[in-house]
Amino acid sequence: MCHNGDMTDAPADARRAAFPAHYPEHVALWNRPEEDREGTPLLVLLHGYGSNEADLMGLAPYVPAQFTVASLRAPQELAPGAYQWFPLMAAQDFTMDAVEAATEYVLAWLDDVRGRHSSVTVLGFSMGMAMATSLVRRRPHDFAAVVGLSGFAVDPSSAGAPAEDYGYFLDGDLDGTLPMFWGRDQADPVITQDKVEYTMGWVRSHVQLTKVTYPGIGHSVSAPEIAHVKEFLELSVLKG
Repeated sequence: MCHNGDMTDAPADARRAAFPAHYPEHVALWNRPEEDREGTPLLVLLHGYGSNEADLMGLAPYVPAQFTVASLRAPQELAPGAYQWFPLMAAQDFTMDAVEAATEYVLAWLDDVRGRHSSVTVLGFSMGMAMATSLVRRRPHDFAAVVGLSGFAVDPSSAGAPAEDYGYFLDGDLDGTLPMFWGRDQADPVITQDKVEYTMGWVRSHVQLTKVTYPGIGHSVSAPEIAHVKEFLELSVLKG
């Protein structure tokens, strides 16, 4: 994978070449027909590990009505109906190359659809939050906002790539102005403390953070949290 330079202006075909040839065609669910999407803000949903594109679509009725909502399927199939963006970070086959490939996979799809929309916001749950934050780290100026639910940001050093030497993420271009919502339960049983600590350091340095904790929800999403996400989207994207 390429660790140097920025592929923002590269043709979509060149970006597609950055993810493995065995990755499938993109599969997405939409909340409205194509003819009704022009000029609307786009909210992209990124599901968690072992799930699929249908999982988060239940959130669509609860975000501001102005948004077109699309939920994208991760490229790696684990079992029928179960997908991952990249291997779990604790797995032996986890690499930052896998994170890069998944990110380029999503960006290639986004580059095909973003032109019809007034802005793009990404929302990820669990591993989907790792993807959402990776997308904005790769394209710091392409997104209106980012929402992370019960998840984390990827620490390159976990795969032996010192963050200061890892050129794929353009963290230096994130100047603290990108609005981000991060919701979680402090007792989340799935996201390990090392991931939380790294993410806390990263958000404090690079985004304009709204952080809310929801005791008792575990590794899930609650109705109060979604109400807060709706308010965040209204304030940061629609009125931003």
